Amino acid sequence: MGSAGPGGHRRGRCPCGCLGRHAVRRTSSDKRSRSQRVVHSVRSRWDRTMEQGDAERPGAEQWLPERHTLSALRSAAADCRGCELWRDARHIVFSQGKASAAMMLVGEQPGDREDPEGEPFVGPAGELLNRALVEAHIDRGRVYLTNAVKHFRHHASGKRRIHDKPAVVHIEACHPWLEAELQVVDPAVVVCLGATAARAVLGRPLSIGRSRGQRFDGPPTSPDAEVFVTTHPSAVLRLRGKDGFEEAFDSFVQDLQVAAQASAGASAAHESRSG
Repeated sequence: MGSAGPGGHRRGRCPCGCLGRHAVRRTSSDKRSRSQRVVHSVRSRWDRTMEQGDAERPGAEQWLPERHTLSALRSAAADCRGCELWRDARHIVFSQGKASAAMMLVGEQPGDREDPEGEPFVGPAGELLNRALVEAHIDRGRVYLTNAVKHFRHHASGKRRIHDKPAVVHIEACHPWLEAELQVVDPAVVVCLGATAARAVLGRPLSIGRSRGQRFDGPPTSPDAEVFVTTHPSAVLRLRGKDGFEEAFDSFVQDLQVAAQASAGASAAHESRSG
C-alpha cells in the first residue's frame, strides 16, 4: 500500500494519477486565498484608521483668526483642535517674543515642563539653550521662540509623561500656525532646532549633520529670511556627563553665532536701505 502524500491522498491512488501533486496545488491555492483575505482585512483596518485619523486631524487652518497679529494668533490657538494632541495636553504652548524680532528659533514641540507652564523652552533643554545664547552673545529677549508643534505629544509611564516625537501628520496639522507666525514676524533669520523644525520650516526632511552650516532660502511666507539648521538643545543635553558633551555644546554655540552674524548683516543692510 502506498504511503500518505500531501492532502491525505495515498501515493499512487489519486484519481487523476498525479501521485498527490493535484492536492498540493489545491492546498497552495487555498493558502493564497487565505493570504489575500488577510491582506484585505489589514488594508480595511488601515483605511478605517486613516479615516479616523483624518477626522481627528482636520488641521489648524479653521482656527486661524481673520486678523493675523501675534496677540490674535495666541488667543485663537488656545481653542485649536487641529489634531488629537490637545486632548492629553494641559496647555497649548504657542510662542514667546515680539513681532519685531529679527531672529526666530523654531523647536520641535513643548516638553513636560513647558506644557503646564504654557511657555516654550523653560525646561532643562531651555536652560541649556539660554546658556548657549549667552555664549553666542544673543539676547533671548530679542529672539522669537516657537515650536513646529504646539501641543506636547507623550505617553504615560506610571506617573511620568514620556516624550514622543511628533509624527509628520502632527507637523502638517499644526503648520498653519507656523506659517502665520513667519508671516507676522517676518524674521531676517530662522534657526531650525532639530529635524522636526527643519521639516516644518523647509517642507522636506533634512539630515542635521549634513545641513549644519549651510544657508537655506526662506519659506514662501517669509521668502527673504535666511534659514539655518542646527541640533535641538535636548540632543546636546542627552550627552551631559558623557564624552563629547563640551564639543557638542561648542558646535551648537557656533551654529547660533553664524545665525547671529547673518541677522546682524541683514539688519545693517535694512538700515542702509532705509537711510
